[in-house]
Amino acid sequence: MSDSLQSADIQLIQRILPHRYPFLLVDKVVDIDGTASARGIKNVTMNEPHFQGHFPGVPIMPGVTIVEAMAQTAGVMIGTALNMADKELLIYFMSIDNCKFRRKVGPGDVLEMNVTTLRGKPGGKVWKFGGRATVEGELAAEAEFTAMIDMPKE
Repeated sequence: MSDSLQSADIQLIQRILPHRYPFLLVDKVVDIDGTASARGIKNVTMNEPHFQGHFPGVPIMPGVTIVEAMAQTAGVMIGTALNMADKELLIYFMSIDNCKFRRKVGPGDVLEMNVTTLRGKPGGKVWKFGGRATVEGELAAEAEFTAMIDMPKE
């Protein structure tokens, strides 16, 4: 890890990602080590719309939203490292591999998404990441995912 880790609060996240309520799934990103790795934080609350139907009486965060939260963390990492705030950055899923869900996530949990870059370089469009989502140190989900980053024209 580098000596100068960066972080992104919600204001910076919204300047990097186009996502908004109800689909912005990361509250802050810390320990950003350039384009190598980062840790996202999502405070899970009962106010989230997916809990109305997933599942009534037993609120469980859908696994696909956990994977999306990992991907958003990766997007913030790349956007922060490459100074992409206010550049209308768009990121598209290309693939999700080796995805496994290990623990339920619900209201009151603090979901931590640890992402690492497996392949990609500044200026490149296609990046591959590894992600692990945990609650209180317990693995909730893991996946490898590939994304195309639509960089704005300079």
